Amino acid sequence: MAARVEAASMGGVEIDEEESDERGSMWDLDQKLDQSMDEEAGRLRNMYREKKFSAILLLQLSFQSLGVVYGDLGTSPLYVFYNTFPHGIKDPEDIIGALSLIIYSLTLIPLLKYVFVVCKANDNGQGGTFALYSLLCRHAKVKTIQNQHRTDEELTTYSRTTFHEHSFAAKTKRWLEKHTSRKTALLVLVLVGTCMVIGDGILTPAISVLSAAGGLRVNLPHISNGVVVFVAVVILVSLFSVQHYGTDRVGWLFAPIVFLWFLSIASIGIYNIWKHDTSVLKAFSPVYIYRYFKRGGRDRWTSLGGIMLSITGIEALFADLSHFPVSAVQIAFTVIVFPCLLLAYSGQAAYIRRHPDHVADAFYRSIPGSVYWPMFIIATAAAIVASQATISATFSLVKQALAHGCFPRVKVVHTSRKFLGQIYVPDINWILMILCIAVTAGFKNQSQIGNAYGTAVVIVMLVTTLLMTLIMILVWRCHWVLVLIFTILSLVVECTYFSAMLFKIDQGGWVPLVIAAAFLLIMSVWHYGTLKRYEFEMHSKVSMAWIVGLGPSLGLVRVPGVGLVYTELASGVPHIFSHFITNLPAIHSVVVFVCVKNLPVYTVPEEERFLVKRIGPKNFHMFRCVARYGYRDLHKKDDNFEKRLFESLFLYVRLESMMEGGCSDSDEYSICGSQQQLKDTLGNGNENENLVTFNTFDSIESITPVKRVSHTVTASSQMSGGVDELEFINRCRDAGVVHIMGNTVVRARREARFYKKIAIDYVYAFLRKICREHSAIYNVPQESLLNVGQIFYV
Repeated sequence: MAARVEAASMGGVEIDEEESDERGSMWDLDQKLDQSMDEEAGRLRNMYREKKFSAILLLQLSFQSLGVVYGDLGTSPLYVFYNTFPHGIKDPEDIIGALSLIIYSLTLIPLLKYVFVVCKANDNGQGGTFALYSLLCRHAKVKTIQNQHRTDEELTTYSRTTFHEHSFAAKTKRWLEKHTSRKTALLVLVLVGTCMVIGDGILTPAISVLSAAGGLRVNLPHISNGVVVFVAVVILVSLFSVQHYGTDRVGWLFAPIVFLWFLSIASIGIYNIWKHDTSVLKAFSPVYIYRYFKRGGRDRWTSLGGIMLSITGIEALFADLSHFPVSAVQIAFTVIVFPCLLLAYSGQAAYIRRHPDHVADAFYRSIPGSVYWPMFIIATAAAIVASQATISATFSLVKQALAHGCFPRVKVVHTSRKFLGQIYVPDINWILMILCIAVTAGFKNQSQIGNAYGTAVVIVMLVTTLLMTLIMILVWRCHWVLVLIFTILSLVVECTYFSAMLFKIDQGGWVPLVIAAAFLLIMSVWHYGTLKRYEFEMHSKVSMAWIVGLGPSLGLVRVPGVGLVYTELASGVPHIFSHFITNLPAIHSVVVFVCVKNLPVYTVPEEERFLVKRIGPKNFHMFRCVARYGYRDLHKKDDNFEKRLFESLFLYVRLESMMEGGCSDSDEYSICGSQQQLKDTLGNGNENENLVTFNTFDSIESITPVKRVSHTVTASSQMSGGVDELEFINRCRDAGVVHIMGNTVVRARREARFYKKIAIDYVYAFLRKICREHSAIYNVPQESLLNVGQIFYV
């Protein structure tokens, strides 16, 4: 007879005890209890090790983020005080007031707003204005090009939240979706912010490198300003010339350089506070901000433009967020960046209080003579790293704009095998270099470049605030009171800075406005032309009744081979196909309509990239393949697009042949599924249910889940038709594959207004002429390419 004893205190260990041998059973019980305790202790040790490892990894990522994220913000001490007091210091108390403004500007905007609020609004780790726009596009139908289908929402990366129909978020969503003008206004707002960040990509290298090179004149007074400008230009040309190598090989140097920079400026700051004036620490009291403005004068108000430069780099901070987790960025700022910057500015203020006539070169003159040249080298290296971070952020934003149809097709090169986000855009790189050299050589001083830089940054901040307001309502579903508090506080601070920058428009502040206006014109015209082309395709697509009426031969000679017809339509038959078969007497035996579309997600997993469905009856041998990409995905040269397309097509045909009561001969239904669904269905294993969807020509309807086939006889009978069609498609593929692409020319109507004629007939036509062809992007061999031209008027 057995009795069961439960050791509940140690995780429910169950022990069988024989009543006839109580002593032995108690010994067994003790052994099992000891064993259970050892297992529990081992589990706790493993948990501790995992937590310790996670903490070490987080600290390591925080250290690495210094070089990528905070280089721009960290080099601001090079030029802030000079731009704050360009005409000298009239009252020593103004130094305390300016330092107090710097302290609370760093606290309110980079620390509280960006690091702890805006960075949390990332799109699966992606930052920047277009990342915020993608989040909004997933939660509301605000895209101007409506090419999404509800199957796109089933992607694993297509994350979004839902809200109650009568909530404030739902009302805001309906308000945005109601009029096209509101969608257009939102897109223009995003484009303005993007253009200003591109302007930062020009101005950051100019002011950082020029300020660092300016240290030569402090220890070598006989050197002229022209020599300093020449040195800065040489450094800039070298920096832009090595961009095509990427940062993968030298990126490991960035974090140590910036970390050494922060330690150096903090140490020098402590030294200057101790040696010159410890009373500057009273600037931590906001009372001195009030006294600063109370003394009045326009110069004190316009000095906000210089103080604004202390928070430059926050736009690059958010745009470069994709390389690191948010927690790592937050730790790096709060533990290293923020305290080191406060000590650096306080030390400079203490030195200027003793030597007010040295404000023009406050940073370099405050360095002790024994460490001057090592500090000069570190400052120059830090300025190069800061420039690199902004250039990389510009490349990322251009890639995102390209994916949203808001930028002409340019070449994008993947520079790293390890990190997907490290890219190089040759055309943009050389444009940035030319404009950066022009700004550096044209202005020749930090003051005017600083005014231009501040104008660009404050506009980006305003755009981010407005987008964050919508994010808090639609994505985070915050209470409207919290949204109102965040928006009002942000706008009050940023509009104050913006009002000060208005006084400096004629002193260099016009530069980013001109640069942004030029890029905004290019992006707006390109998007307008892309939108009109898509609308033309939608309105002129061929009806399926006409296709079916032609019969299996389509009224033509079906020659051996496969024709891949590229179109922007994800549903329906494009007008280019009717144009093609009307002018040519033959078409290929197998026709696949290929639609490559970009979705408002950061990436589409490889196994979910392709969607395949049949068009028309089975004996027509016509299919549609939709290839979906996120705004971070790249068309790399080593990607065999054609091979992966055919793999998806073959998997689809196999799945269709295995469907119970399949609809292969139906002219109304076809099957749509991701590559992963197809592999799951075709795999060997137990009888599981896989949700498959039936597609009409332009719609998708869910049906009852279909059981996986496990009986050999049944599978063989169902696969026979599929095998025959697979052999037919393979023979056609061996006969040759032709890529048929439309070369649609857009023209303005005769009665169109003159500005539309200029925009379409000249600007858009020029951009189309110089941009990359689709065949180059998809690596289509020229010998198998066929362009079909057509013209439409807008």
